[in-house]
Amino acid sequence: MTHREADRRKFRLIASLSAVAVVAAGTATVALAAKDGEPAPVSAFVRIEQVGKNVVEPKVQQNGAGGVFTVDCGTNENGKFSADNPVAQPGLPHGAQHVHDFVGNLSISAESTDDSLADSDTTCKNGDKSSYFWPVVRINPKANQNSSGSSPDKVKEAGPPHIACPSVSDRLPAVPERAKEEVDRNLELLDKQVKEANDRAARNENPGDPNFVNNAILGPLRDKRVATLDRIAIAIGRSAPKPNLTSLAECELFFGAGHGDKGQAPRKFSGQHGGSDEHAGHGQAPQKLAGQPGGSGDDATPTVKCPSVRGALGAVPDQAIAEVDRNLALLDKQIAEANQRIVTTKGQGGPNFINNAILGPLKDKRVATIDRMAIAIGRNAQKPQGLERLAPCKLSTDNGGNGGNNGNNNGGGNNNGGNNNGGNAGLAVPSGPNLELVGNNGKIVRPAQVKIEYRGNATSKVTAMPKFLKMIVGDAKPTSRGPANARATWTCSGFEDRLSDKYVICPNGSKVTRVHNFAGCWDGKNTDSANHRDHVRFADQKTGACPKGFKAIPQLRISISYDIPKDVQEKGQYQLDAFPEENHNPFSDHNDYANVNSEETMGQIVKCVNDGRKCS
Repeated sequence: MTHREADRRKFRLIASLSAVAVVAAGTATVALAAKDGEPAPVSAFVRIEQVGKNVVEPKVQQNGAGGVFTVDCGTNENGKFSADNPVAQPGLPHGAQHVHDFVGNLSISAESTDDSLADSDTTCKNGDKSSYFWPVVRINPKANQNSSGSSPDKVKEAGPPHIACPSVSDRLPAVPERAKEEVDRNLELLDKQVKEANDRAARNENPGDPNFVNNAILGPLRDKRVATLDRIAIAIGRSAPKPNLTSLAECELFFGAGHGDKGQAPRKFSGQHGGSDEHAGHGQAPQKLAGQPGGSGDDATPTVKCPSVRGALGAVPDQAIAEVDRNLALLDKQIAEANQRIVTTKGQGGPNFINNAILGPLKDKRVATIDRMAIAIGRNAQKPQGLERLAPCKLSTDNGGNGGNNGNNNGGGNNNGGNNNGGNAGLAVPSGPNLELVGNNGKIVRPAQVKIEYRGNATSKVTAMPKFLKMIVGDAKPTSRGPANARATWTCSGFEDRLSDKYVICPNGSKVTRVHNFAGCWDGKNTDSANHRDHVRFADQKTGACPKGFKAIPQLRISISYDIPKDVQEKGQYQLDAFPEENHNPFSDHNDYANVNSEETMGQIVKCVNDGRKCS
């Protein structure tokens, strides 16, 4: 048996075990009768009454913590929609390749830093600056004709594979003179590692095989990047504060991307539909449902893209390191302030409002800040020349100007002549009044309610989450990565004792609901990890106890409810935004979180939960 045949056999075994697990969890599918000319969504939907009760809530013991602290952050009334994922794909604009709803932190984008998050305003009524975000749900008359997942053939139809990684050169602090040569050498090595991984992905005959993708491509690439990033951090740390680059190790495999930043429309995939007229079925405008976006005021929220300053500074004298780092952080904050203004002033002014009221003032601030850095360097070395060309910025939805720089964190230029250390390959941008992107079509449904809860632990008191803790629940890519991290999230209001990995059909008076339960155990040291998962763990499902070496923290639960008309449910006409290879798989549901609670607020959460109270 060849290695490829063995990998394929393993993939079939994983799929079989996953199916057995779903049955064991009580999820049942139901064949629905379809009207003439309408497809029956047999495999993608289930009536909630036919899902067995499968949610286990461990009994709170004497030393446990049974309280609940609820936060009201609204339902994205500001209309902050973006294809960024600052937790799973930091530094990679449009890296999600599907649109997210954002509540909480107003400035967050793929380029955010911890400091810029802390400076932001928030939609949360208690001042919580954390960011909570999840894929949007859409209504489309042609949705879910085949949404049970994705076969290898479907993956191939999406287009050629491409691996993209967070930019490293544009997220570094000032690089000391003594470290510059070693840092540059390792930046070049990062580019080489991504190229080798891309070459291997292109040769793979079965791109949907999670064993091959993870074990032979992404896993080894992550391990190499961890070691290379550590060498960069150590080199800088010999003469300046050592940076934490852990979050930049994980890379993603994309299919059919690469058109957005070239001003072209995203490629149409098999099964993807055209513009709004086609959604309506016969050239008529689609029906506008209550709570749905539509029109120019609901376009995807653009973010600011600026040329790289970090990449243009070169080596920085030791005497200037602190001042340069302060001003690099100030550039990050200026971009975050501009991103926040874009959200809070949405719909204001005319077509030139953003240029005159946001980008213009941002340029003036950047001119002064960049000049201070050049002066600081020039006191002890040759003063950098021509940096003023890096002051003008543009929007992420503007595909022209700035020399083609991708833009992030004071820039998205390439200081190295390579792939920007694995950065943006030109990922597509959400477009049009429906924010359509890479096969994600139809009207977005605004949540009717978003319930954010911090909950206790059944066996022990909880300890405070560290500020800037990042977490993911679920897996956006169970097809290519396997089902290990995927979670059943779908239910109906009044039926929260059961969760399905299928889209649900609810009885009259009940809302379609998604419940995301985050990990409630922390390793006590790290705010993130190379795969964005290893620093946290889920408590034991039966007892609620944390694994050895992990501490109980307030366990985050986010419940999102939607008013989706009953006939839309019956016809299977709603679906989740997803990566193209997932084909709107309901099992690809996920949610992301960055903790930006103040120490005072987190202390209030911990006390409430440990006291067994219900607070808000």
